Amino acid sequence: MDSEQKKVLDRLEAQCSKREYCVSDVRTKAFKALDGDSNRAAEVVDSLVKDKFVDDARYAGAFAREKSALTGWGVVKIRYALRAKGIAPETIAEALEDIDAGKAADKLEKLMAAKRKSLEGDPQIKLKLIKYALTRGYEYDEIQEYL
Repeated sequence: MDSEQKKVLDRLEAQCSKREYCVSDVRTKAFKALDGDSNRAAEVVDSLVKDKFVDDARYAGAFAREKSALTGWGVVKIRYALRAKGIAPETIAEALEDIDAGKAADKLEKLMAAKRKSLEGDPQIKLKLIKYALTRGYEYDEIQEYL
């Protein structure tokens, strides 16, 4: 590794120690920092993965828990977001298993109650609630329970 790669590696190690990143995010950062040299960027990313600064399974688990608990996303939306990040389907499935179903159901109930209040008197309230929950990433079967 040359000195420029080492500087990029040090900077990315510092960033990765503060929060989780997936391999594709780090690859993009390294690629930009090294002026588009994909071979040198791959070397930096390989070093980060080898030293456990970057781990897709750890990232996917943290992402799924955070989006479910804090943001109120359903499993469908989380799955698509992780897939867009280039996470392997097996890793996504494991991360989605970590989501607490009870807390997710409570979050959906709170979201639906808040949305219902904002739609008071609307003749299409049921349709709009379904549409709202579907865009949040919840499955239709889950939504039916709250209508």
